[in-house]
Amino acid sequence: MKSTVTSENNADQKGPLSGVKVLDLSRVLAGPLCGALLGDLGAEVTKVEMPGAGDDSRHFAPHINGESSYFMMLNRGKRGITLNLKSDEGRDLLHRLVRDTDILIENYRPGVTARLGIDYDTLAAVNPRLVYVSISGFGQTGPLAHRPAYDHIIQAMGGIMSLTGWPGTGPTRVGESIGDVVAGMYGSYGALAALRQRDVTGHGQHVDVAMLDSVLSLLVVSLSQFTADGTEPERIGNRHPVSAPMDSFPARDGQVVLAVANDALFARLCKETGMPELLDDPRFATDAQRARHHAELRVLIENWTRGLTVDEAVNRLEAAGVPAGPIWSLKEALDSDHARQRQLLGTARHPVAGEVAVMRQPVRFSGAQPAAPAPAPVLGQHTDEVLAAALGLSPDEIAGLRARGAI
Repeated sequence: MKSTVTSENNADQKGPLSGVKVLDLSRVLAGPLCGALLGDLGAEVTKVEMPGAGDDSRHFAPHINGESSYFMMLNRGKRGITLNLKSDEGRDLLHRLVRDTDILIENYRPGVTARLGIDYDTLAAVNPRLVYVSISGFGQTGPLAHRPAYDHIIQAMGGIMSLTGWPGTGPTRVGESIGDVVAGMYGSYGALAALRQRDVTGHGQHVDVAMLDSVLSLLVVSLSQFTADGTEPERIGNRHPVSAPMDSFPARDGQVVLAVANDALFARLCKETGMPELLDDPRFATDAQRARHHAELRVLIENWTRGLTVDEAVNRLEAAGVPAGPIWSLKEALDSDHARQRQLLGTARHPVAGEVAVMRQPVRFSGAQPAAPAPAPVLGQHTDEVLAAALGLSPDEIAGLRARGAI
């Protein structure tokens, strides 16, 4: 991978959320990503873990010097403390920290926080301005709320697997944990909306994010078809369900993707491929007609792309003003000039793992440069520092809490 911005650069940059304090009680993916996204924007995020094992994802492979790369990616830039929330003293410490907190994130199964005494109603009584974000598989209410959920289950039940794959194959999982990722994104979106409303009302609120709801909301094209006339979308491989030609096509050394969504683009494509006669063919007169006759059109385009390399096809189509691109691997995408110039991947120095890669949130602001990436914490790394600074506890008091298993 090409060189990227390191944590030594832009050290004094402050993001749009500078001054916002976040307590992240979540684990594994959706909740931690929500917290990381807020931290990327300048919020001060403190991750709370149980003493001992900590977040389950600390044990996910691969590891770098014993530290999980998965955990480090999702908990970038956070301070880390340990609190035993099953103990009275641990809960009391959390309640005291909540008094000066803007946003709290949790992804326990519904009902667990109430049993622990850290649910929204309890903590809102401590701090009425608290924005409390709950991320779960099926939400805090409804007939499925009690169920545990993993991304595989959410993709299966959220409709996206039924749409993914090729005709004649079974439903296919999207190759990333999209259910967790989109719920984490919606969690940060909801937190910021609630924070803005707090500016008006003076009161925080409970933000309820369900992974299943989040995935269903992604199915925009399919929903537009289904809600219009009840049509059940089908698996169509790389083809677009509405526009054509919008698909992947074989070249001499790989595949090239074309995206032709209107008549003007189709005219450019016909001219560049040496097939202007297609403009007078009634099968291809409109986008809707081209979609109906996509199979015949595909054969004609393949005859052109098969004679070119991917680069040749993309360059010619780009010059003609036709949207096209190669299919990149993850390595190719990260090694691209685009990723380098947009500073999509940074590096930070972790106290145990050394220099590690850190994904940076992709939104750019004209009023602030991207913040320098910072590493994830070692388990409990900042416990003493946070308890001393935020709660005024002495070294002896902290030592006593640790000896009693509260931290």
